[in-house]
Amino acid sequence: MTAIPDLTAPQLASPELLRSAFRRHAAGVAVITARGAAGPVGFTATSLTSVSAEPPLLSFGVSTGGSSWPAISRTEHLGVHVLGEHQQELAATFARSGADRFGPSTAWRDGPEGVPVLDDVLAWLVCRVVARVPAGDHRIVVAEVVLGDPTGPGRPLLYHQGRFSGLRD
Repeated sequence: MTAIPDLTAPQLASPELLRSAFRRHAAGVAVITARGAAGPVGFTATSLTSVSAEPPLLSFGVSTGGSSWPAISRTEHLGVHVLGEHQQELAATFARSGADRFGPSTAWRDGPEGVPVLDDVLAWLVCRVVARVPAGDHRIVVAEVVLGDPTGPGRPLLYHQGRFSGLRD
């Protein structure tokens, strides 16, 4: 039998209501990278979405207050990396404000179109930005996949209840 939701005490819309609801939503984890004026930039994203197969489009959200936004706002190409469950520390590094994201502990290389490509990920894509859509304090970036490699081994990293974890069998 399915439980009937309690509609007697709904919460008014607020940032906390949104955060609380989405803590219950398991999401895949990706790292978005780009070449900035002072070097590579990147951030952890759980908002990655497939938009269209023809043409191959994806989207993600990025905070306009984040350190990566200036580069993302100007770049023509960026990298999208699907992380594996073995990459919890990498996800945490790219999520942490002020972290040395491309320091010695991050294995990466210059990829096509000058995009920083992370090593040992489940899949990586180089994409051409086609739109940056205002959405509150974020922008929704829509990008067309140019090329990539979806053959990395492993299982996906998930984000749920404020923590990184893997799939359970």
